[in-house]
Amino acid sequence: ITHMTLHRPKNVLFVLSSPDVYKSQNSDCYIAFGEAKIEDMNSQAQMSTAQQLASAGGAGAGVMNLESSDAGSEGDDDDDIPELEAPEDNRPVDEMGVDTKDIELVMTQVNCSRAKAIRVLKESGGDLINASESIY
Repeated sequence: ITHMTLHRPKNVLFVLSSPDVYKSQNSDCYIAFGEAKIEDMNSQAQMSTAQQLASAGGAGAGVMNLESSDAGSEGDDDDDIPELEAPEDNRPVDEMGVDTKDIELVMTQVNCSRAKAIRVLKESGGDLINASESIY
């Protein structure tokens, strides 16, 4: 056996390339060992559709410019649009009272800047769970 695919719910596949497969002598059971890679069929379909659209009309053919259209010109206000956070400045941040490992952990878990991780850790009193949740 050179290739093995396990179908899971919601169009997720586990794919094993060149697995080690063993058959039980007493029954019709097989055991496979190898590195399983996850393939999401939904994301692959989206990617192929995006590539087809990009190759079909270039980078913007068939897409209407919203400013030139009359969409939203009927007095719509922008109350439903969320405000973006102001970009953080790159000044050095005081790390006193915050463990360096905690800063790194928050940065990797929630994918934020070092300054933001330090700020939320100080606001939460060093509690990692509350700091991580407050970013979301």
